[in-house]
Amino acid sequence: EAPIQTGEAKPMPPLAFQSMDGSEASLDDFKGKVVVLNLWATWCAPCREEMPSLDRLQAKFADRDVVVLALSVDRAGPDRVRQFLTEIGVSAVHVYRDPKAAATRTLKVPGLPATILVDRQGREAGRVLGIAAWDGPAAVAAVEQLLAEPAG
Repeated sequence: EAPIQTGEAKPMPPLAFQSMDGSEASLDDFKGKVVVLNLWATWCAPCREEMPSLDRLQAKFADRDVVVLALSVDRAGPDRVRQFLTEIGVSAVHVYRDPKAAATRTLKVPGLPATILVDRQGREAGRVLGIAAWDGPAAVAAVEQLLAEPAG
C-alpha cells in the first residue's frame, strides 16, 4: 500500500475535464472544499481494487466539504465508465471524465491509480501513487487535517 506523501502545499496547475453528461468542469469549481482527486481507468486492475475505499471515504464525509473526484482517463465513453462503477458497486464518488488523459501529463503522474489531495485553497497538499486504503485511519486523518484549515 502506497503512503500518502504530504509536504508544503503547492499550487495546482489549471485542470479541466468533463462531467459524465459532457459539460465542461474544472478543479476551480471545487475551491473551498477538500478534493481527493483520483486518476483512474476502467482497464486498470489496481484502480478496481482501490475504488471501493474511495467510495467509502466519500460516504464518510458526505455531509462535509469533501469531494472525492474520480477522474476517469479512459478513451472509452461514459457508458463504459458507468458500467465499471456499477460492476464494483461504487456510487458515492463524484465521477468525471478526461478522455484525452491530459491530467496525467499536467500532474506528472507516472501511472494509475494516482491520487492528489487538494486543500480548500486549491493547492496540492499531498499525493499517493498507487493503491491506498482511503477509508483507513491515515487517509481519514489527512482529510480531517485539510478540513480543519481555512478556506481562504
